[in-house]
Amino acid sequence: MQRYKLLKKLYHERLIGVQYFDDIKPTKPINDIVSKLDSFEKLRQKVFSCSLCELSKSRKNIVFGEGDESANLMFVGEAPGFYEDESGKPFVGRAGELLTNIIKSVLELDRSEVYIANIVKCRPPNNATPTLEIANMCKGYLFKQIELVKPKIIVALGSTAYKYLTNDMQTNISKIRGIVIDFDGIKLIPTFHPSFLLRNPSAKRDVFIDMKKVKAML
Repeated sequence: MQRYKLLKKLYHERLIGVQYFDDIKPTKPINDIVSKLDSFEKLRQKVFSCSLCELSKSRKNIVFGEGDESANLMFVGEAPGFYEDESGKPFVGRAGELLTNIIKSVLELDRSEVYIANIVKCRPPNNATPTLEIANMCKGYLFKQIELVKPKIIVALGSTAYKYLTNDMQTNISKIRGIVIDFDGIKLIPTFHPSFLLRNPSAKRDVFIDMKKVKAML
């Protein structure tokens, strides 16, 4: 019976266009102190006192992440921008408004029903792409968030989020978007970042298709 249910599920996913990529065993850069934190409140306290990298000197606010801390679906972006640094909340600018609309209109969920975070918690100067060195110092916090949330699906928003999550620095986001990756037991689906959609509205259809896949798997 269990085998039948699994085959039925896989057949359904193939019908909606799901393709599976090689599984990825992420390297989890969680130090001993972070690994022992067993709640969001303890992790939040640790992050808010962080001074591991140079971004801690220029930030206005740490952008920890927000949403349902036991959500089935988690979105991971690159880094906070100007508006996020001002408010301390992820995805609150124009790109954030677009992401919220996608969550509501395509996934038919409220933003509060998903969890949203970034690879790094502080804004890089001039909204620059965070370096790999900075990302590796910071993303242990993200992996701990993933561990605590236990999502069924992670959507990687944009090339940087995908590359830094998986350490796959070669694959272009246009080649991998919409493909389901086994991310250590979690389904990982890369798609275009909302800010890319603002510059390239024609790509909205691709993200619509990707989010329909996500909806079908929730």
